[in-house]
Amino acid sequence: MTRRIRPLAILVAAAASQFALLPAAAAPAQEIDRLVEALALDEIAAVMREEGLAYGEDLGAELFADGRSGWGAEVARIYDAQAMQDALTRGLEKGLMGHEIAPVLAFFETGPGARFSQLEASARRAMLDPDIEAGAERIAADAMGAETERFALIDSFVAANDLIEINVAGALNANFAFSRGLLDGGAFGGAMGEAEILGDIWAQEPQIRRDTTEWLYAFLFLAYGPASTEDLEAYVAFSQGRAGRDLNRALFAAYDEMLIGISRDLGESAARLMAGQEI
Repeated sequence: MTRRIRPLAILVAAAASQFALLPAAAAPAQEIDRLVEALALDEIAAVMREEGLAYGEDLGAELFADGRSGWGAEVARIYDAQAMQDALTRGLEKGLMGHEIAPVLAFFETGPGARFSQLEASARRAMLDPDIEAGAERIAADAMGAETERFALIDSFVAANDLIEINVAGALNANFAFSRGLLDGGAFGGAMGEAEILGDIWAQEPQIRRDTTEWLYAFLFLAYGPASTEDLEAYVAFSQGRAGRDLNRALFAAYDEMLIGISRDLGESAARLMAGQEI
């Protein structure tokens, strides 16, 4: 059993100055709270909940032919926006331990990053509409085919942040966590083991990569459409520095941990419900 995971939508770059290393010091809570707000993580968590509820409905139709009672409540419990935001906050704090975040706050609160965070959140919400998502995919494909200047910039942004590989790895990890939850709950009845699950997931890696690439470029073209070339160039430059890589690494690690937990919970909940159903 595998599942399609949305690419992680917060695509961050940091200020040009590098983080100053501190001796195992945690960032002050106030600074972390400000960074969470600047990155619009509350809005992202809210959108991810909506995505999760829609995904859960589709998954329930696939798993439970009789519309298993209780599944919707389980999905709503697991995709709790506040719990998701709290998990991201904890992960971000952990990932930035030992680093100064004042330069990052300056970039995301008053620099170009302030607008990009809002553009990203708005685009992710807009792409909940299948028609908007399809339109964004067409625009991105046309720009890619014509090799436009905007495509070159966005392509540089993707490369600087290693977004394809990070998102594909995150999707594979979440898929495995979901299947592991099913396995631990006895949903496969001994018919599959961990090795078989891993083989099934890896067999879908090419499709996951294609889906991820298509969605990601569509998302970026939609999100950054209103941005000026100068601001986008600055964002790419920030991403290419050590500071940008450090922040991206911390944030994506937080997303990965959160999504693995959600996926495992979904698998375990599905297994419990399936135990009461004749399959």
